[in-house]
Amino acid sequence: MTITYDITTDIGIIRLLIGDNDIVPPTDAHFTDEELQVFLTLTGDVYLAAAMALQAWAATLSASATSERIGDYSYTKKTVDNMLALAAQLTIASTSGPVMDWAEPDLCIDLYGEEI
Repeated sequence: MTITYDITTDIGIIRLLIGDNDIVPPTDAHFTDEELQVFLTLTGDVYLAAAMALQAWAATLSASATSERIGDYSYTKKTVDNMLALAAQLTIASTSGPVMDWAEPDLCIDLYGEEI
C-alpha cells in the first residue's frame, strides 16, 4: 500500500482533483496509489478516474447521517451531493476536449480523394 502526493504524476493529479491530498499521516488519505491506479486503468483518463474515485468515496459516505438535530440546532451535510456534482463536472471536462486536432485528415476530401 503506497500513498504519495506528487502532482507531476497522474496519481498525484487525481489526488489533487478529488481533494485526497492530506496524506500525513498516511491513514488520513482515503485512497492508496494502487486504488487510484485501478480507476485510471479502468478509464484511461485522469478526469474520468477522478470522477470514478469521487463516486466511490461518496458511496462510502452515503451510509452516514445526512442531517442531525441537537435541541434547537440542526445542520445538513451535503458532502455526498457535492462529491457527485464534482464527479459530473470532471466527466464533462474529460469529454469537452477538441474532437480533432491539426493532425486529423482533411474533411473536405471524400474516401476516394475527391474534394467535396
